[in-house]
Amino acid sequence: MAHAWGYSAENGPEKWAKNFPVADGPRQSPIDILPSEASFDGGLKPLRLKYDPSDSMDILNNGHSFQVTFTDDRDSSTLKEGPISGVYRLKQFHFHWGGSDDRGSEHTVNGTKYPAELHLVHWNTKYPSFGEAASQPDGLGVVGVFLEIGAENAQLQKVLDAFDAIKTKGNQTTFAKFDPATLLPGCLDYWTYDGSLTTPPLLESVTWIVCKETISVSPAQMAKFRSLLFSGKGEAACCMVDNYRPPQPLKGRAVRASFK
Repeated sequence: MAHAWGYSAENGPEKWAKNFPVADGPRQSPIDILPSEASFDGGLKPLRLKYDPSDSMDILNNGHSFQVTFTDDRDSSTLKEGPISGVYRLKQFHFHWGGSDDRGSEHTVNGTKYPAELHLVHWNTKYPSFGEAASQPDGLGVVGVFLEIGAENAQLQKVLDAFDAIKTKGNQTTFAKFDPATLLPGCLDYWTYDGSLTTPPLLESVTWIVCKETISVSPAQMAKFRSLLFSGKGEAACCMVDNYRPPQPLKGRAVRASFK
């Protein structure tokens, strides 16, 4: 049986190392990005992201966040170039967010948290499946995008409109014809480093690509994020807030920037 983990005092990030010893490993994520210490790498290529809206399948409340899942049996929604080599297929995207203080990103920049963070999870197709890729050092490529309070985000609203159907843990509904490219910032300058999943099993298999530019989210939209529940149907209602892991030690890793 899978270990029960979450974001409460009893089973939150401070307790994860007990069941997942890699939590203290050499390439754990997220990190605090210090732009002044990130080295510009002229060899880093621009990101090539190509997404097919027809690959969008469903949206699920998994009790830790919600995720939108994509069919990943063909190379129609992919990440190429940037800091990676080969073809990485989109598997899913999800978010991490805060509570009423609107501070819930996982990565921080100069110690500053953003209200929320989007993660687009891709896997390296040189491996036969997502599951096998997830245990390889170059298995996953995750694009992170910070959300900043501002104007309503019309594209994000399409996702939020599905929340009423997935309010409680385990709820899932069809979510078709969504283009995740509409959630990307206009400029795809990025920082990159070798890291891990930010949720158990915390596998050290992620090439992180964190976008410098943010996308907007309105206060009302942030409130909608917090309307989801960690709890399942029939359980005491527990609002889904503060579902982030704090920054982890860099342990000598290099952080590179695609921009000066």
